[in-house]
Amino acid sequence: MPHHAAGPLALAVDIGGTKMAAGLVDADGTVLAADRIPTPRPLPGPDAGEQVWAGLSAMLDGLLKEAGNRPVVGVGTSTAGPFDLAGATVSPVNITAWRGFPLVDRLAAQVPGVPVRLAGDGVCAAIGEHWRGAGRGHDDLLVLVVSTGVGGGLVHGGRPFTGESGNAGHVGHMVVDLDGDDCPCGGRGCVEAIASGPSMVRYALREGWRSAGDGTARDLADAARSGDPVALRAFARAADALAAGIVSAAAMCDLDQVVIGGGVANAADLLFPPLKEGLARFGRLGFLQHITVSPAQLAGDAGLIGAAALIHSPDPYWPATPPTPPTPSMR
Repeated sequence: MPHHAAGPLALAVDIGGTKMAAGLVDADGTVLAADRIPTPRPLPGPDAGEQVWAGLSAMLDGLLKEAGNRPVVGVGTSTAGPFDLAGATVSPVNITAWRGFPLVDRLAAQVPGVPVRLAGDGVCAAIGEHWRGAGRGHDDLLVLVVSTGVGGGLVHGGRPFTGESGNAGHVGHMVVDLDGDDCPCGGRGCVEAIASGPSMVRYALREGWRSAGDGTARDLADAARSGDPVALRAFARAADALAAGIVSAAAMCDLDQVVIGGGVANAADLLFPPLKEGLARFGRLGFLQHITVSPAQLAGDAGLIGAAALIHSPDPYWPATPPTPPTPSMR
């Protein structure tokens, strides 16, 4: 690990459906050490959730050793949703072994005596880009993370807008096609059901595309770059879904700055031209005609850096009064 002044570190954790990452991040947002593993695919059974946790826990142990004598002053966690911030449990759509998994308690037991703060992956990406990336200087910002799913996060008035449950900004689950495909969330026609990497691949295979590789979104992008018409259509369709979600969010929240990151956004050359055309087609009202879309600057580290900001920069990024559990209603 590079030698910096021995200031405090945040242990940052980023949990997604495809991979889990963790890192040691200093107070100016520099990731000093990081590790990542594929999200464990557990054997079915009552301990499936524990098998997933074991992979994450081992990775964290390694990083805590690497911190050496530098104090770890908190654990910031970015997680795929949904989750229950009040109850501190997570149930990520794409990690089926975790339903109501007590992640905050587990992290607190592993790193005792320091705060453990949890936010959605879209929110953490938004915080990261606002704190140290493409959103600096913009007090109203929407960040989309397009990968295995489609996450989103809102910064409003310079602070993350998370809503009462912590799940605000879930643009991936805005409905943009009334007769659309089933979504992993159980609904249908969501942005994610059209624009996530796996959704794009499913559409292309259904339309007759034959992958030369493993059938990943990266293979689909290669095919689109070589002019495959079905692959190009899959990207245009995803871009339209994203544009519809962005315009809908902008109509609701009056924002004009959007940052897009995540694995699928690595194909910006394929995604951004039809996306900008879609924004112009859907956003006809005057205040919707100035939406600027930029690629994320922090790439795969946005979630880690945003999670670290929950620890290093709690004002403005961590609310002074976290959500309280709802009181049981009288029946």
